[in-house]
Amino acid sequence: MIDIQNVSKSYEKIRAVHDVSLTLEDGQVFGLVGTNGAGKSTLLRLIAGILVPDQGQILVDGEPVYDNPAVRENIFFISDEPYFFPGSRAVDMKKWYKDLYPFFDTDRFDKLLKDFGLDPRRRIRTYSKGMRRQLAVICGICAGTRYLLCDETTDGLDPVMRQALKSLLGGDMEERGLTPVLASHNLRELEDICDHVGLLHQGGILLSQDIADMKLGLQKIQCVFTGEAPAELPGLEVVSHEARGRLHTYVVRSGREEAEAVFSQYSFVFYEILNLSLEEVFILETEAVGYDVKKFILG
Repeated sequence: MIDIQNVSKSYEKIRAVHDVSLTLEDGQVFGLVGTNGAGKSTLLRLIAGILVPDQGQILVDGEPVYDNPAVRENIFFISDEPYFFPGSRAVDMKKWYKDLYPFFDTDRFDKLLKDFGLDPRRRIRTYSKGMRRQLAVICGICAGTRYLLCDETTDGLDPVMRQALKSLLGGDMEERGLTPVLASHNLRELEDICDHVGLLHQGGILLSQDIADMKLGLQKIQCVFTGEAPAELPGLEVVSHEARGRLHTYVVRSGREEAEAVFSQYSFVFYEILNLSLEEVFILETEAVGYDVKKFILG
């Protein structure tokens, strides 16, 4: 478990991360969402032990991560701009990571290079952006660490490679208990892979919640009433209501059965309960605590 306790980090007068507290449970895919400049990269570097917090602390299984080699060998960080040694090849990176990470799987590394069509002896500087990201992911997967921190890792990958990445992460979670932490500015990218999502804005956490809990607690209903629409829906907390002609769209804070029980009292020409997207849920939840999240969420 990664425990982030009241962590802050500034670069001179620029406040990158401010008083962040989070708990990242083992065995979950944690999605860290925020626009560019929100503090995602800094927070990941703090978790990886690359940076030291100005305030607060980060513990992994109760041990501080900074300046602690025993803890850091269980964390692999993939930067948004993966770095490789000048003039190096994939085989060179394999040797270096094998020395750095005691459980690095060289056989799997060779197999994944072949599966992804990457030449192990070609200079990495001649790889495309997407190929370099693929290589970085392969290094991270094969390192054998318990935690894999990915900063905008899917940026530059085509849809096939994105699906391959998701499959790799899912397989390693099931087989060896890998815990991925994925940072992105795109909610849609994380929706179908993450169990828990935190929204970072201007260095602080606005919202952190399990996706399943977020979605189960909100219901979206579209309907056309036979007669006039009711002025209110007794027994339900209406989060939002939009009317376009006779078509009404409600979002209510309740369970599905509770919402159905209330709406069953009315007569409809048309009625259905829809699934909310993660973006819709975030917009509604952050507006509820006083933020207009539409201004800074990128879809």
